[in-house]
Amino acid sequence: MSDNKGVLFIPHSDTVDLLSAKEALKIAEDVYRMQGEGSVMASTPPSFKLDVGEPFFNHWHVKCALLKETPITGVRLYNYFDDGNRNTVGQLECGRYIILADPNSGTNKAIVEEHWTYAIRSAAATTLPLKWLGPKNPKVVGIVGVGTMATNALRCLDELYDGIEEIRCTSRNPQNREAFADKWSAKLGIKVIAKDNVEEVVRDADIGIGGTTSDEIMCREPWLKPGATYVSFTRREFDPAGWPLVDKVVVDSWEMNMLMKHFRASAEAGIFTHDMLHGEIHELVRGQIAGRQSESERNLIHTTGLVAHDIAMCNHVYEKAIKKGVGIRLPFTGIGNPGPTD
Repeated sequence: MSDNKGVLFIPHSDTVDLLSAKEALKIAEDVYRMQGEGSVMASTPPSFKLDVGEPFFNHWHVKCALLKETPITGVRLYNYFDDGNRNTVGQLECGRYIILADPNSGTNKAIVEEHWTYAIRSAAATTLPLKWLGPKNPKVVGIVGVGTMATNALRCLDELYDGIEEIRCTSRNPQNREAFADKWSAKLGIKVIAKDNVEEVVRDADIGIGGTTSDEIMCREPWLKPGATYVSFTRREFDPAGWPLVDKVVVDSWEMNMLMKHFRASAEAGIFTHDMLHGEIHELVRGQIAGRQSESERNLIHTTGLVAHDIAMCNHVYEKAIKKGVGIRLPFTGIGNPGPTD
């Protein structure tokens, strides 16, 4: 219920201190469990989009969900620019907000600026399945792209594994990948090497991470060695033709992925169909399907993102903000009918 103090606005600068990679991984696992238990309800349709071409190249995405167990409900509002050359996805200049409400009363609780929560959620929800499908003791990790997704994937891998000895990275810009390698080598105390191309990064790696904003295919199936797992952050990070050739493929939601044009095209063309899918991640979490069954199997983890994760992450941030006394209280609107007092 409302505390009659007004909606709490939590800016990006506060959220960074209120959600760690370790916490994000736990929340991601909890939400997958809830998804499997049927206590997550998504909106109908699950995604509303406004995609405007030239001269604006503006995109609005809106999603909503209810987490019955928590309980919390929320809507995600996301606005970005993409003209094919410049893309503000993952950048602070795009607009990202979660509005949280009490489902028992419909009273708004918070508006959370979700740049950080989205970034670490994306990494946590996608790397988490490595607990079941990844190699037991990976030594070499290959990362394609050195932006927000790659950075936070590293934060999550650091929580999931000890003993990683080498990280390879690549990106379109040589200066960016060299800077990334220098920074994370010093930060993690692990050898991080910038490479010229994707094949050099992925071939012979134990874990591959694809986290670019490109619409192009990044990784090819023959580059995966026996025992490797590739982690794909939406789009076409892993060649669709290679999907049926690996041992196990899991996704966060077949239904949500079918809303993505490349995924749907692959399924409708018979390249990778539902019967080829090992299962959804929530089934791994709940022990309904097998994880890795041999040291030699090659696996693929692919996600498009679940708004339930975003809402859960932001609710965690909200609860910690209340305890720590951070955030900005918006004026309390009041109770009763709107309009002037006559």
